[in-house]
Amino acid sequence: MEDFAAEHCVRVLGANEHNLRNVDVDIPRNAMVAFTGISGSGKSSLAFGTLYAEAQRRYFESVAPYARRLLQQVGAPHVQEITGLPPAVALQQRRGAPTSRSTVGTLTTLSNLLRILYSRAGTYPPDAERLEAEAFSPNTSAGACPQCHGLGATLDVTEQLLVPDPSLSIRDGAIAAWPGAWQGANLRSIVSGLGIDIDRPWRRLRKKDREWLLYTDEQPSVLIEPEPGRIDYGYHGTFWSARKHVMHVLADSKSERMRERAMRFVRSVICPACEGSGLRPEALAVTFAGHSIAEVNAMALTKVAALLRPVAELPDASAATSSARSGEATEVAVRICADVVARVEVLIGLGLGYLSLGRGSTTLSPGEAQRLRIATQLRSGLFGVVYVLDEPSAGLHPADAEPLLDVLDRLKAAGNSLFVVEHDMDVVRRADWVVDIGPGAGEAGGRVLYSGPVAGLEAVEESATGRYLFGRARHVARRPRKPQGWLHLSGVSRHNLRDVSVDVPLRVLTAVTGVSGSGKSTLVTQVLAEVVRGHLGLEPELPSEEPSEEPPEEPSEEDEGAEFTIDVQDAAGVGAFDRLVRVDQRPIGRTPRSNLATYTGMFDAVRKLYAATDEARARGYAPGRFSFNVPDGRCETCQGEGFVAVELLFLPGTYAPCPACRGARYNAETLEVTYRGKSIAEVLAMSVDEAAAFLAEVPAAARSLETLREVGLGYLRLGQPATELSGGEAQRIKLATELQRARRGHALYLLDEPTAGLHPADIALLLRQLHQLVDADNTVVLVEHDLDTIATADWIIDLGPGGGDAGGRVVATGTPTKVARSKRSATAPYLARRLAGS
Repeated sequence: MEDFAAEHCVRVLGANEHNLRNVDVDIPRNAMVAFTGISGSGKSSLAFGTLYAEAQRRYFESVAPYARRLLQQVGAPHVQEITGLPPAVALQQRRGAPTSRSTVGTLTTLSNLLRILYSRAGTYPPDAERLEAEAFSPNTSAGACPQCHGLGATLDVTEQLLVPDPSLSIRDGAIAAWPGAWQGANLRSIVSGLGIDIDRPWRRLRKKDREWLLYTDEQPSVLIEPEPGRIDYGYHGTFWSARKHVMHVLADSKSERMRERAMRFVRSVICPACEGSGLRPEALAVTFAGHSIAEVNAMALTKVAALLRPVAELPDASAATSSARSGEATEVAVRICADVVARVEVLIGLGLGYLSLGRGSTTLSPGEAQRLRIATQLRSGLFGVVYVLDEPSAGLHPADAEPLLDVLDRLKAAGNSLFVVEHDMDVVRRADWVVDIGPGAGEAGGRVLYSGPVAGLEAVEESATGRYLFGRARHVARRPRKPQGWLHLSGVSRHNLRDVSVDVPLRVLTAVTGVSGSGKSTLVTQVLAEVVRGHLGLEPELPSEEPSEEPPEEPSEEDEGAEFTIDVQDAAGVGAFDRLVRVDQRPIGRTPRSNLATYTGMFDAVRKLYAATDEARARGYAPGRFSFNVPDGRCETCQGEGFVAVELLFLPGTYAPCPACRGARYNAETLEVTYRGKSIAEVLAMSVDEAAAFLAEVPAAARSLETLREVGLGYLRLGQPATELSGGEAQRIKLATELQRARRGHALYLLDEPTAGLHPADIALLLRQLHQLVDADNTVVLVEHDLDTIATADWIIDLGPGGGDAGGRVVATGTPTKVARSKRSATAPYLARRLAGS
């Protein structure tokens, strides 16, 4: 093995995880090893499903049986033997923790250090007692704001929601949030008795009266005189303001219908007590370097480093003992600040200086979250570990990828091994060794085509990676199309976009580029989407979450706060669009019951097909019988899951195929109905490629299957759970679902990094589909870092020049050739080299 002796290798024998076919391979330690191959070839099955899983299994065997129940296990891999395998750490591209309480600070543990800093070295108000570190955390009872319970936001009403039509009078129902029927009439009588004109239009009432009616906590009692025909007796009525009524219903009503109605009048707003920090006043009163901990949490990391660096660099001689009120110059402060600055500088070096410590983890891209974890590992000082990384370059601008590679080199130099699943050819070229899996995806993959030094891959003819790595294959160059009109946006302000004006060309493919944090996603997926949605008066037309197979999902915390007011002074040309289609990388479902077949809608056609068979008709089976979510058709032992939980005493619980249906998900009677000799469970087990041949005579299914194949997803199983799909696969499924629809009108397609997680060969397939959308007289705008994709765009809008506060401006626009000549663009030099073929 040329530079690596056999005794310094991890030896894998007989790996059969997922589509791997009895793989034997030797992989060097103390090296950077790239695992390559097209999407679905088996790279992750070898790197994560086999190597990392076996390392974890061995670790768990060393843990006390009772303690194993507390640890999340990945399961034993299907492999004959692995030797020479060190302990492993996985750094995967999963999204942030599914809670609004998880932040950049908690992911990196920097929040812990800051809390100790403020507790031990902060400047306290006179006569204030020193607080423990927990008091500076919104996630503890000691620190959480009593009004919002540490969330930083509360539900509250607004006048626009409470009074949607200010031209109405109170008698005519101006205050929509008040109850109807007798209670509403009672409140109107009380208001009239208080001397407020209930027949005057709301907007003509005094502002003082309007605010009192909506927001007061006062509840005066008013004598209501008898009214002929309505009430025959007088009584004392108690007044409720609109806000007090809504909040009372939400807090105390047992009626779900009333609570749902009340929710229409509230929205999430910044907590007025803590101003969004989630902290108690006592903690907010403590400062360090003149700033509260909430202010430091809101700063960009670059500013945090600049703020704390003067203290971190104090000479030891100047460090004094803590005073009663402040310890900002103490040894404690110096040591903590030095540690914080050192950790933050690693993050800044990885291009994350624009993030703030208080940024919610659910708002981070997978690439940002993974870089945060890499930075944390760099500071851990581990030695002799295998780091298994999932596309660390995904979502990175070429300028940001270079410092990332430097960090990986530092991890390797510290005596660790790096096993990197990667599609970026520039990263692969930096590797010491490459393991190429293929040649195809799914059943057509699963073989090791090559394992050795990178240069040797050039001689492997059947390797798709080799063709792109050594320049034998390139994306087809095309002459840029000319715009057929423009959408002009001016005065755009959101996040770091400040009074930006931008022109988006119509009926061409536009790539929006720039370094991480420059404002690309804000411009495309938020501002542009909202402007067009506002024009259309509709929600973005997204592929629906399979209504026939899965109940509607609750909004995720990523969805919360999606409604916002955008400051756009003018939007001209927006009338050109008839439809808006956003295609992102969010999952197509959040449970295993959601899958490829149900999401695309093809499963409806398949169920109808089985219901139309002679056997099904004879038994009286309707299409619903062939759903694994319906009691009649599903296996009742596993409730249609296909597996059952197995509880083990003193061992962690595990899952096993259902003993009744053996994983088929259906009951025996349903499985007796066949079409062309196959049960419906066997169809769900087919790959898209297999199903395309099997269902070729079923037009509704064949159309879906063909579009899935066109975007490179022929290897996926029809019944593959949504939870097993990568973000890139989910995005391509959404795109395929849209492609199969009948064309109507001029659509604006918005995509956020559609090439993330794709092999160059798969990118070529995707680009062909995107350009076909443009050829069909649509407009495509995508946020992108991949240089091959950018080079084939018709138009480029480059933002920057940096990230965060240093970005948010349009620095270059035009064709790829024009932008490549820009002196201000961070993208330009990389694009110029790509256009030149280097």
